[in-house]
Amino acid sequence: MALFLQYSTGKRAKYYKLGLYKRQNMIYNLLMENPAAIRSDYMNINLEYYKIFYHVAAEQSFTGAAKRLCISQPAVSQAVKQLEQGLGIELFTRRAKGVSLTRAGSLLYSYVGNGYETILAGEEQLVKMMNLEYGEVRIGASDMTLQFYLLPYLEKFHQLYPEIKVTVTNAPTPQTIDHLHQGRIDFGVVTKPLEADEQFDIVTVRKIQDVFVAGDKFRYLEGKTLAYSELSELPLICLEGDTSTRKYVERFLQHNQVSVTPEFELATSDMIVQFAMRNLGIGCVVEDFARKQIESGDLIRLEFEEPIPKRDMCLIIDKRATMSVAAGKLRELLTQEAEIVYS
Repeated sequence: MALFLQYSTGKRAKYYKLGLYKRQNMIYNLLMENPAAIRSDYMNINLEYYKIFYHVAAEQSFTGAAKRLCISQPAVSQAVKQLEQGLGIELFTRRAKGVSLTRAGSLLYSYVGNGYETILAGEEQLVKMMNLEYGEVRIGASDMTLQFYLLPYLEKFHQLYPEIKVTVTNAPTPQTIDHLHQGRIDFGVVTKPLEADEQFDIVTVRKIQDVFVAGDKFRYLEGKTLAYSELSELPLICLEGDTSTRKYVERFLQHNQVSVTPEFELATSDMIVQFAMRNLGIGCVVEDFARKQIESGDLIRLEFEEPIPKRDMCLIIDKRATMSVAAGKLRELLTQEAEIVYS
């Protein structure tokens, strides 16, 4: 116990009296560099004291710490005094020109410094995130919504905020909604029809048109006005059955008492266009996918007595989820134009 008797004599006696005998184990563990053994009752100290302690140690001056923290020098001195009394040990050696850490103070500073600097680093990253210098956006989109809607916006967003990471999960509408349910994406860009709960906000961002297209083999149909019932006599090329496009067109045909069985079911609309150009059948696609081929004459667009009604491309957002700053900024960019057009 000689170590503690040394600290209980002379001008340091007041710390021993304040700490009493129960503080001896904590002091011993502190000086033996075993902070894990410090009992929890010594942690009930105002964390602001540790912040002030950190700055005093870094500045080696009460006055310097006060200027750094924009508080008075007496307030700094009082906070350090309260911390020393709370811990029961002296942390600084007071000198005429500033202060220096005691052995105990140096040990404490090695831990407080790491912790405080980690907090400062976290605050810095948070500021970067708020200023869109750091962050991530996770989007769910199909081939169509990505190619014919999202891509130019993503290009603009990247130019404005080059440090933001953008992850696009490519999937049809049903899977995109499932990803949103699971919290894997911030929002999705999907097409109707869709089955969504009331927990979702749905914002229309543009209209799309489903059409039937064909190659040279079916050029005899060009310029004619067809009935949808005639499709049952033609080989059809469609998307797979779990897509919103397929469901929408089939529902429309059924409303017109037409039932069809596709010759080919493909995973992407781009492949439907390629199959149609090779005269393998009549392709059913969103017009955007075949626009260039129609304009160049490589494909013809079939005309019917009644066009398939246009449907919506939508932004879908889970109202229960908190959106990141970066995702919120991209959402704002996507909806600004839509609000003007569809308001």
